[in-house]
Formats: sequence, structure tokens, C-alpha cells
Amino acid sequence: MARCTFCGVTMEKGTGKMFVYKSGKIDYFCSGKCEKNLLNLNRKARKLKWTSFYEKTAKKEETEK
Repeated sequence: MARCTFCGVTMEKGTGKMFVYKSGKIDYFCSGKCEKNLLNLNRKARKLKWTSFYEKTAKKEETEK
């Protein structure tokens, strides 16, 4: 099973979108929301509260304090 490149959600086989760059890099997206935020708006997943990557960095910062 693939994980969404942007938000980190595990997707079932046969769902989501796959974006292939000219360089050969592959990005998987669970929804249009994730695709738009990464490709069109150039947002960082670690700064958005609804992504699992934000939760990981927030927990890491709490333990460091």
C-alpha cells in the first residue's frame, strides 16, 4: 500500500493519484486537496495541522522542551 506524499495517509490499492515527474520521481496523493497543496500552492506538510507530518514534528518539539 502506498502512502500519500503530502499528508502521510495510507491508501488502499487502486485509490488515489500517482504523479510522475520527468526525472522519474513518483508522488502519490490521496485526494485533490493534497495534490493542490503540494504541486500548485507549494505548501510544506509540516506547517499544516491536518497532516500527520505536522503531528510528528509537534510531538518531537514537545519532547525537546
